[in-house]
Amino acid sequence: MKIALCNEMFQAWSLKNQFEAFASWGYDGTELAPFSLDPDFVSGASETMSLSRVDETIRSQIRKLSRDYGVAVSGLHWILAKTSGFHITTDDAEVRKRTAEYLSELAIFCAELGGVYMVLGSPGQRNVAKGQPRERAFANAMEVVSNVLPTLEKTGVVLALEALAPTETNFWVNADDTLDFIKQLGEPKLVALHLDCKAMHGGEYQSIPDTIRYAATKTKLVTFHANDPNLQGPGFGRLNFNWVMTALKDINFDGWIGVEPFDYSPGIVRLGRESIKCLKTSCGE
Repeated sequence: MKIALCNEMFQAWSLKNQFEAFASWGYDGTELAPFSLDPDFVSGASETMSLSRVDETIRSQIRKLSRDYGVAVSGLHWILAKTSGFHITTDDAEVRKRTAEYLSELAIFCAELGGVYMVLGSPGQRNVAKGQPRERAFANAMEVVSNVLPTLEKTGVVLALEALAPTETNFWVNADDTLDFIKQLGEPKLVALHLDCKAMHGGEYQSIPDTIRYAATKTKLVTFHANDPNLQGPGFGRLNFNWVMTALKDINFDGWIGVEPFDYSPGIVRLGRESIKCLKTSCGE
């Protein structure tokens, strides 16, 4: 299994320092949050991120650092976070059009960096509006994702739809909900289910290992987020990652595991170093 570290914890660090540290801690890759690469957003000069400010100089630097340190760009996540004017389920046709175009731009960007997937979480940009019929929201999301498919096919990038708990969103709230959407979309090979430990803890009907095994009977999992329900990293809470890694082995998971903490209180260096140790110990390395 390949393990990547989500980079938004380290956005105040230089890109060189990020790749150097991730390599020294033993990560195979890094999963990038686009907003962390926008210098104006990171510096506080802009309240929202813009992909246009992640220019060719920055993109070339990422590719070079990836080669120099042997740390792949596994993919992207938080892909609509810190943006404005995008939404998946909205009834506003112009916003849906812009959203599909932006997701397509991100797929091209991801491929340019060597990434192979984009995790579509972004609960705020997919929530069904109050009073909006769910059927219409579903159809709107189908339209947006369908319009991204041609670019996914050109780039080979997988759009991984993240099942999130009902405490976070009211759309794609568990594995079954998300799998049903993918099925009705026609089960395109470049749209996949993405599972996250803290989301499964709060949104599934069965245990995390059982959810992993169940989902694998319905679809091929290509990405996975490892974190604890306490929002810290693997090994920082009560979740038994021996069970999690055993379940991933049982389904012959060969994709990317992204370490994604949300609570940085233990310290970002400690989270980075110890999370991968937990995962490697749990899978017998």
